[in-house]
Amino acid sequence: MAVLCLVFVVGLLRLGTWQLERRTWKLELIERVTQRLQQPPVDLPDSQLWAGLQPAEFEYLYVKTTGQWLTDKTVLTQATTALGSGFWVLTPLVLSDGSSLLVNRGFVPAAQRAQWQPPSGASGAPVGNVSIQGLLRKSEPDGGFLRKNDPASQRWFSRDVTAIAQAQKLKSPAPFFLDSGLPDNTLNNNLEARPSLTGPWPREGLTVVRFSNSHLVYAITWFGLAVMVLVAGGFVVRYERRLRRGGHNTAHGYPR
Repeated sequence: MAVLCLVFVVGLLRLGTWQLERRTWKLELIERVTQRLQQPPVDLPDSQLWAGLQPAEFEYLYVKTTGQWLTDKTVLTQATTALGSGFWVLTPLVLSDGSSLLVNRGFVPAAQRAQWQPPSGASGAPVGNVSIQGLLRKSEPDGGFLRKNDPASQRWFSRDVTAIAQAQKLKSPAPFFLDSGLPDNTLNNNLEARPSLTGPWPREGLTVVRFSNSHLVYAITWFGLAVMVLVAGGFVVRYERRLRRGGHNTAHGYPR
């Protein structure tokens, strides 16, 4: 019983400690992202540095860059936003060094899908010469909950940079994508102020920068459970000792 109690206590304490570590990480993330959103845009990291970048170094970094659209390589990924359900419009941007950056140009409602989805087998040269500003985001691999991306059918449930780059045969793709524009807090947080679905499309500003931080509550819960196990174990041990010392009352048939 003592060994079992000790195993439970150690496990619960480890879970509580892990939640405190997660809380520290989450607070650092919130502070880092808040600072990045308050700074002016910086140049996109050089493509030669992409392979060594970690998410903490670039995620939600406000950047600027220029390039040409590869509109025939556009893909639509399912999205649920403040404006309802629809699709993100992701179009590769060819940079000056020939590498490519996947840009989330914004949200379109489901009724707009046919207007933004290139026909199967479409091909064309880069067009336009545009300047883009937005937030760098890490890839969203595999798909959505219980839904896998299906490149062959052009069914995308997440912004999986690697899979999209392979399916669209992009040259030297960046390991991240860019959310065009800055978050529109009015759009994301104020239900009454949200505009109607009248465009322009794609709609920028729907990036949600909000991080839940309940790790302290979880840590207190795990630590509290550890204390409860200790107390309960103490009662059991004490009761066992009383049984061993006192024996049984033969007249009544129960322990003294």
